Order: sequence, then structure tokens, then C-alpha cells
Amino acid sequence: MRRSQGKKFDGSGSCSYDQQAFAATGDIPAYQLRSPNSGLSHSIVMAASPGSMQSPSHHTENITRKREVRLMKNREAARECRRKKKEYVKCLENRVAVLENQNKTLIEELKALKDIYCHKAE
Repeated sequence: MRRSQGKKFDGSGSCSYDQQAFAATGDIPAYQLRSPNSGLSHSIVMAASPGSMQSPSHHTENITRKREVRLMKNREAARECRRKKKEYVKCLENRVAVLENQNKTLIEELKALKDIYCHKAE
């Protein structure tokens, strides 16, 4: 187990320097909390993830970077959505044109059949 200098917090709220313990992997710092009259065997160990040890400015930069990435992804998704909508509208317009032509042809055919039927009836 690796050790380096850290802060020791006693029960009175003040702190002094003590050994900072790291996990066996060395990636999670742990702080030992103990009261002035207690020994190391009764101490409380608090572990913190490396992300929580960041400075406020680094945290703000991280949030800003995540926001920018999210906004960029959203812009891309919106662009793709507009492209698909435009393609869909063009498809609908083509279908309308085809159906209008088909309707016109059927109306002409109906008129022709009515004319033939009326001439036979006479």
C-alpha cells in the first residue's frame, strides 16, 4: 500500500497533517479520520473517487465541455431530422402528383364510359 502526506481531521473540526492512504491500485485516495484520543485501529477511512478531487475550475470546464458536446450532437440530430423530413415531404409530393394523374385518368375514363353507355341507350 502506497502512502503520502495528507490531512488528518480530528473531532474538534481542526485538521493536521497525517498519512494519506491509497488503495492497492493507487487510484482512490483515502483519508483517515480519528479523534484525538483514538488510535489508528479505531479510525474511520473515507475514500473519494478521483473525479471528486477535481478543482472547481476543472469541474466547470468539464461541465462546459460536456454541454458543448451535447449541443453539437443535438445540432447533428436536428440536421438529420430536417433532412429526413424534407425527403419525406418530397416523397409525399411525388405521391400526390402520381395520384392526381391517376385520378385525372380515371375521371377521363369514366366520362368515356358514360358517353359510350349513353350512346348505346339511345
